[in-house]
Amino acid sequence: MAVVEVQIIPIGTAAPSLSSYVAGCVSVLKKYRHLTYQLTPMGTVIEGELNDILDVVREMHEVPFDNGAMRVVTTIRIDDRRDKQLTMNGKVESVTSKMEKDSR
Repeated sequence: MAVVEVQIIPIGTAAPSLSSYVAGCVSVLKKYRHLTYQLTPMGTVIEGELNDILDVVREMHEVPFDNGAMRVVTTIRIDDRRDKQLTMNGKVESVTSKMEKDSR
């Protein structure tokens, strides 16, 4: 299982707000019910099988073009761990548990 952060930025849009483009991208992601995701202020984190995630990211990348953008920059960061189960929550819990140990 992989955890992937994706940031899709349309360039040269009519207005400075990008939230409608983000909403369109997230609506594509919602169709992939077997993937877990978390919308963050600066991107979206997706959890699942890497090939499935890459398929949905490719589809999400097209959304701004379909809505009038002439250029789109998509950044993808992949954390693909093969030695044990990898989840978004597990990554956060690992850091949190270490912080709790340090504060004792």
